[in-house]
Amino acid sequence: MATVDDLDQVLERYHLALGEIVRGDPEPLKMLYSHREEVSLANPFFPPVSGWDKAARNIERAASRYRDGEIVGFEPVAKYVSSELACVVEVERYRAKVGGREDISPMALRVTSILRPEEGTWKVVHRHADPITTPRPAESVIQE
Repeated sequence: MATVDDLDQVLERYHLALGEIVRGDPEPLKMLYSHREEVSLANPFFPPVSGWDKAARNIERAASRYRDGEIVGFEPVAKYVSSELACVVEVERYRAKVGGREDISPMALRVTSILRPEEGTWKVVHRHADPITTPRPAESVIQE
């Protein structure tokens, strides 16, 4: 079983793998995820999904929307760790070409990641990322 001390090393690999996503490569990130059916993913491009096959497909689809990206930084908000689960809340900042654009644009994502020990290391079992990093009016949640 992974120890709490292993978490910081796994988070370093996780951050590097996220840097590969904004260059268009999903494989390093997929390796850090649990491949079990209770994995879930809510990324900024698609509705939330659960199950490894759907999560893997959405990781691949998200990576295909980025090119020529780089990590700007990770701003920690909170980290909670027990022997069975870890929850990490961060603001992730990148620069990349997004979609069909040819210019490199700054991006910021508010992210919650949940990890658990599997097979001797921490694996991501849930990731929620959205672009809300500044206050918004109450009406911003209304769907029209």
